[in-house]
Amino acid sequence: MIIRVRSPEGMHRVEVGLNDTLRILLEKLAPLMRAPTADAIVLTRDARGQEILAEFECSLVSLGLKHGDMVFANVAASARPSAEPNESNNTAVGTTQAPRESAMRVQQDAVDCELEHESGLIPRPRDTMCTHGARAMCEYCLPIEPYDAAYLEEHNIKHMSFQAYLRKVLSDHKIRGDISGAVPANFALPLEEPEYGVRPKCPGAHAPWPAGICSKCQPSAVTLQRQPFRMVDNVEFASRSVVDTLLEFWRVSRCQRFGLMYGRYEVSRDVPLGVKAVVEAVYEPSQGCEEDGVRVNVGPELDAELARADAAAAACGMQLVGMVFTDLTPAAEPGKVLYRRHADSYFMTSLECRLAAYMQEQRPSACRWARAGRFGSKFVTCCVSGNADGGIDITAWQVSNSAQAMHRADLVVPSSVPSKMCVQEATATRYVPDVFYRYINEYKLSVTANAKPAFPIEYLLVTLTHGFPLEPHPAFRATEPFAVENRQHVHNVQTLGALKRHIVGALDSSERLALVLADFHLLVYMFGLDLLGAEEIAMIGRVVSEPMEAALRAEELMAMSGWQTLVLMLREAADSELDPRGSVAAGSSAAGSSAAGTSATSSSAPAAAVSGPWACRHCTFVNEGSATSCEMCALPQD
Repeated sequence: MIIRVRSPEGMHRVEVGLNDTLRILLEKLAPLMRAPTADAIVLTRDARGQEILAEFECSLVSLGLKHGDMVFANVAASARPSAEPNESNNTAVGTTQAPRESAMRVQQDAVDCELEHESGLIPRPRDTMCTHGARAMCEYCLPIEPYDAAYLEEHNIKHMSFQAYLRKVLSDHKIRGDISGAVPANFALPLEEPEYGVRPKCPGAHAPWPAGICSKCQPSAVTLQRQPFRMVDNVEFASRSVVDTLLEFWRVSRCQRFGLMYGRYEVSRDVPLGVKAVVEAVYEPSQGCEEDGVRVNVGPELDAELARADAAAAACGMQLVGMVFTDLTPAAEPGKVLYRRHADSYFMTSLECRLAAYMQEQRPSACRWARAGRFGSKFVTCCVSGNADGGIDITAWQVSNSAQAMHRADLVVPSSVPSKMCVQEATATRYVPDVFYRYINEYKLSVTANAKPAFPIEYLLVTLTHGFPLEPHPAFRATEPFAVENRQHVHNVQTLGALKRHIVGALDSSERLALVLADFHLLVYMFGLDLLGAEEIAMIGRVVSEPMEAALRAEELMAMSGWQTLVLMLREAADSELDPRGSVAAGSSAAGSSAAGTSATSSSAPAAAVSGPWACRHCTFVNEGSATSCEMCALPQD
């Protein structure tokens, strides 16, 4: 019989036998389409490519094909020969034209691999309409898919999980249940990130942008809409001390604070196929703190500073999962804060939204079902602000993939109105497509509006839930916390003297040493000294990550040569040599003193007793030790 095949090269008539399999048809079709192999051909029943034929060993008759039938074929983009092979064709990981092989070799997060083994089906109990036996099922009690619209609406789930969204997309290609197996060789990867910039390497016969542009490389108009899924569903803080340590700075100085959250991703059972970010510690980078905001230098400077924190987190089996900042203003009533972020003002400012888009773009989420090998990001953003009752609450967000694409194409810029995002003006080198958004007007009608010059940032946000465990088991469980980094503003300084008092005093007991080492800020400072080798760092990580065997790991650590060298150096050095500023309490934690409303220096001694230079807590100017008031702002030291 003859099977008609329509492809970009034209119409082909392939003669096959009645008992021939689909693989034989592809092998005969490969030379006609100039495909490198038969597996590079994607065969579908319809022109839109939704019904893919992937049963290679099944006969054509069993697949329902008969004499004269027409199918549609195309060569996978990754298998097409390049007219101009160069390095850029193989390294463009951040674009939608990345090779399919790179997407197949991506290393996904462990939580994604774990969820791919699950079917995701939601069981339902026996209904009153069921008339069958106990071991049978019907349409009223049959398990439903994790993306079922009625289930999501009933349980007030605004955004389905990413894995549920992936199952919904794959169901259109007849792939259901466990998806942990290998991706079919001729399967077109379904996920693709939006791209709002001019397409590079356009095949059109014109000069490259900005000298020329055509309909093939010109981006289409953008219509903003709510993203139906979210990459992370919940943010769980391992203990309340994680947030209290950050709030402690604001309680002492009344200045805002910014931090990077380290932890891990785990499966969340609150939503079908959900993912939660478990926050174990917060690292506070160098920043300028004010009462109404913070100044952080993002970019290579921040990445270089985070190298130590990343190393400490990696040793403990953790990674960077998000960022957190405070936005607190004391109210007139004692113990209360102002309620500033609500529906009538804003939930997230346009500046914060663009920062979140930048951070998410720098930390993409690997996905083997995406054409570029990446899809979205699991990086989350948390804000500590006031609630309607005057208390302190946390809100968690992510920005959508569209927000990342608009930032990547340089289409948006923050505005002076916190709740509005401005659309950039087109220039000679920046192409700005038409941007629209839809809203419900006063007549309850859906209306499309032009997003220029500004549009509400709610179209770019994805809300997350947050909480604390009922039975907390934090990885960093130190009872006497080490000083937090970059807190010279409140006289809280990390020094070798503080490290000596923490380490040397706990060497008499392996249990006590294991408890002292379970402090993220201590590990970051200690790893930054470059005195420990890779073996010692790995063993310290095991002390933190294996709490049931922490004492045994601490004994093994004390027997290592690198650790003994560090201890010997700390024991032989005098406190005056290890504390360059002369402050005995410089490395102590401010956790206990913040409850009494004092700074990290000793509350029993007056401020004038500090012999070395001291930083003004009002303007941060470093004064001489003999001065009792600041030379810059004239305010008293105490």
